[in-house]
Amino acid sequence: MQRCVVIAGAEINDYAYLKSRLLEDDYIICCDSGLKHCSALGVMPNLIVGDFDSHEKPRLPVETIVLPCEKDDTDTFFAVKEAIRRGFENFLLLGVIGGRLDHSLGNISALVYLDSLGKTALAIDDYSEMEIISQKTACIPDSFPYFSVINISGTAKDITIKNAKYPLEKSQITWEYQFGVSNEVLPGKTAEVSLGEGRLLVIKVRKA
Repeated sequence: MQRCVVIAGAEINDYAYLKSRLLEDDYIICCDSGLKHCSALGVMPNLIVGDFDSHEKPRLPVETIVLPCEKDDTDTFFAVKEAIRRGFENFLLLGVIGGRLDHSLGNISALVYLDSLGKTALAIDDYSEMEIISQKTACIPDSFPYFSVINISGTAKDITIKNAKYPLEKSQITWEYQFGVSNEVLPGKTAEVSLGEGRLLVIKVRKA
């Protein structure tokens, strides 16, 4: 099934890596100032959304949804909801992490929202790849020098981490005590992270 790529306006420096993760048939949604990344990523949007408070309204022959400046959803969250409405199940979010912490955290909540609906979603920035897991297992190859597991609400229970420097077996991580930061995959192995209850943000770190 075709994947939806949502491009927002956070800073991107490593365009080459992000471009290597794109697929030829990706459906591209650009959110407001995410348009500034199109040329470097070598993409043309299929849909543009935004209130255009941070980028000039484009004059492109592309479907464009103009949003009010005063609204509940950010441009990025609106784009995610619109893609769901159009039937997409698989998501890649780019330009969503970095710069303003409030926007970054809001965009992580978009990953949580997608997971709650049973969608597959991955966010990639210059340093890492991140996903939310609840019912599935996250696999981290040893090409990632580090990875972290962050509990995002309440208590995550029955957490098991295999093939890592710091393994866990049926453990739990609370929101108040995040001890799953900066683990390492054993050489030649693929680490596996799973849990029985709750949600974890799994961050695979490419660059220290």
